[in-house]
Amino acid sequence: MFLRSQLSWNVVIPAQNLDAEGLILQKAILIGLLDEFAAKKASKDIGYFLAVTTLDHIGKGIIRQHSGDLLFPVDFSCITFKMFPGEILEGVVHKILKHGVFVKCGPAEKVYISHLKMADYQYVPGENPCFRNEKSSKIEKGTVVRFLVLAEKYDEAEKDFRAVVSLEGDFLGPIN
Repeated sequence: MFLRSQLSWNVVIPAQNLDAEGLILQKAILIGLLDEFAAKKASKDIGYFLAVTTLDHIGKGIIRQHSGDLLFPVDFSCITFKMFPGEILEGVVHKILKHGVFVKCGPAEKVYISHLKMADYQYVPGENPCFRNEKSSKIEKGTVVRFLVLAEKYDEAEKDFRAVVSLEGDFLGPIN
C-alpha cells in the first residue's frame, strides 16, 4: 500500500557547501535531504521510501562544534510503500525455484510464494522452469500474479522487507 508520511529529519550540510546566498543554502539542504532519503531505503514502521513530495519547513541551523558543519531540522512529506498482512497486491515473478517463486512488487523483491500456497500448481523443471496446473494455467518468469500477503518482516541489516504471500483465494493467481 502506498502511504503519505510526514517526517522530521536532521540534515547535515558540510561547511564547504555553505554560501552566503539563501537559495544556494536551500538547494544544499534539499540535496542533503534527498541523498539521505535515498540512502535510508526503508523503515520498519512506514516501509520503503519512494519520493519526497514537499519540503514543508527548514529549521534554524545549528553549528556542530568540532567540524563546523551545519545541522538543519527539516520537516517534509513523502510517499512510502509497505505491505500489510491481509492486503491483496500484484507483482511480477522474477525467480522460479522448485519449492516456490519470488515476486517483485513495487520496490519489494523478496516476496515469496511457497509451492504449498499455490493450490493445484505443480513444478515443471527444464530450461525455463515453471509451475502449471490442470487447466494449463502457467506461472513462469515474467508472469503477473495477484496474491494475498500473509506476513511481512523487516530486515534491519539490509534495510529491506521480506514477505510470504499466497495464491489461495478467489481471484488470486496469474493475471492474463
